Amino acid sequence: MKTRENYKKYVYGLILPVIIVTVWQLVGSLHLVPPQLLPTPIAIIKAFIGLTRDGILFDNLSVSMYRAVIGFVIGGGLGLLSGLLVGFFRKTEYTLDPTLQMIRTVPHLAIMPLFILWFGFGEFSKVLLIAKGAFFPLYLNTFLGIRGIDSKLFEVTRVLEFSRFKQITKLILPSAMPNILLGLRLSLGMAWLSLIVAELMGANSGVGYMISDARQFAQTDVVFVGIVIFALVGKLTDSLVRKLEDRLLRWRDNYVGVDSK
Repeated sequence: MKTRENYKKYVYGLILPVIIVTVWQLVGSLHLVPPQLLPTPIAIIKAFIGLTRDGILFDNLSVSMYRAVIGFVIGGGLGLLSGLLVGFFRKTEYTLDPTLQMIRTVPHLAIMPLFILWFGFGEFSKVLLIAKGAFFPLYLNTFLGIRGIDSKLFEVTRVLEFSRFKQITKLILPSAMPNILLGLRLSLGMAWLSLIVAELMGANSGVGYMISDARQFAQTDVVFVGIVIFALVGKLTDSLVRKLEDRLLRWRDNYVGVDSK
C-alpha cells in the first residue's frame, strides 16, 4: 500500500514538469521564440552532454558542492547551536538575539562587496557568505521550535519528576524537531542561493561562474544547464531531508490532505 502511494506521488509530481518541457520544446521547434533567448530542451541536453564529456561540468560542480557543504556545515551548525542556546536560556536571548536579527536583515548583495574587500576573491569570502545564508533559517526555527512548546507539557514533566536531561531529550527536542527539520530544509536552500550570489560576483570556477561565463558569450543553452543543475541538486537535498523527516517524525499523526478515491 505504501509503495503504491509513493508511486502515485512520483507520477503526480512529474505531470507538471512534463507538460512544461513539452510546451517548451514545441515553442522552440516552431521558432516562436529565438533560440538565443530560449533554447529547446533538446539543445540544453546536447549542451549538458558536451559539458559532461569535456569534464567542464563535473569540475565546476565539484567546486560548487565543496563550497556549499563547507558553508552549510559551518553556518547551519552555528545556527543550530545558537538556536538551542537562545531557546533554552532567556539571558542568552537578550544578549544575542537583537544583534543577530540586525545582521539577518542585511542583504547578501550588500555584504558581499565588504567580504571581498576584507578577504579578497578567495574561497574564504564565498564560504563565509554561504555560512551567513545557512545560519539564520536553522537559528530562527530552532529558537521558535523550543519556545513554541506548550507550557502545560512542562507542568506534566514536573509532576512526573523528570530530570533536566530527561526533560530535554523526551519533551523539548522531540517537540521542537519539526521546526528544526524545517529550518534544515530552508537552510540548505539558502546555502544554494548564497552560493549562486558568491560565484556570480567573483569566482573563476563553480557552476555560478560557468553560468556567468556562458552569459558573456551568449551561450544560453549552457546558462540553462547551470540553472537545471542547481535546481536538481537543490531538489535532491530537499528530498533527502524529507526522508529524514519521515523517519524522525513517525510519531506525528498529521493531516495529509484530502485524497479523492
